[in-house]
Amino acid sequence: MLDELLSDLREESAFLLGVLEPLTAAGYATPTPSPGWSIHDQITHLAHFDELATAAIIRPDRFIAERDKLVAEGDDFTEVVAALHREREAADVHDWFAHARTALLEAFTSIDPQQRLPWFGPDMSPASSITARLMETWAHGVDVTDTVGLEVSQTSRLRHVAHLGVATYAWSFRVHGRPEPTAPLRVELVSPDGQTWTWGPDAADRVTGPAVDFCLAVTQRRHIDDLRLEATGALARRFLGLAQAFAGPPGRGRAPRTSKERTS
Repeated sequence: MLDELLSDLREESAFLLGVLEPLTAAGYATPTPSPGWSIHDQITHLAHFDELATAAIIRPDRFIAERDKLVAEGDDFTEVVAALHREREAADVHDWFAHARTALLEAFTSIDPQQRLPWFGPDMSPASSITARLMETWAHGVDVTDTVGLEVSQTSRLRHVAHLGVATYAWSFRVHGRPEPTAPLRVELVSPDGQTWTWGPDAADRVTGPAVDFCLAVTQRRHIDDLRLEATGALARRFLGLAQAFAGPPGRGRAPRTSKERTS
């Protein structure tokens, strides 16, 4: 299982590095849909947290010290990280991300699959950690492709992002200070190649639609009014409004791009 995950993370990394390759310094400075963040900020974020993820594998004591220092900055610690690296040259940012990602992939190749890794929240398995890095790569990659006018990456790798979105069903309520749901959720998604991906039992509350739209929702890269998702049941509708597949404080989400009404 880890080999497949690592292969998919390598491929998603290669896709993003390919998008970045032709960018000039001015391109890196271009604002993205994430308020206050340029492409430069998106990539330094990935590189910084790749290095922390590598430390969690090979030097967990160092990771814990760095994590606690960041968390002490408050809910905006990701802004602190972005500001920390804004003076880096664009070429250095590209190389830093490429090297940090290579080091992370190498650290994962020799890991014990049963090892527990500290992170920003509960400790994670290697499989969960790889999936989280893939989700982060795809999500920040969406901000980059949106900015340069390219299509969002849509491959079978989205299954990992969608899986994390389903796995964080309860977390999405908890991080927003809402009671955790006690009823099950059914998720049925259409993959980029037309397959049906499903999670959960046959339940009254369900979410259906294209896998890419679900991934855009749970990574908060699109407002749900702009997505082709159908939520059946009050709990499913609340979930889509709160969905957050990433760790940390509640995300700010995105404003709707269109005025169309929600489909459910």
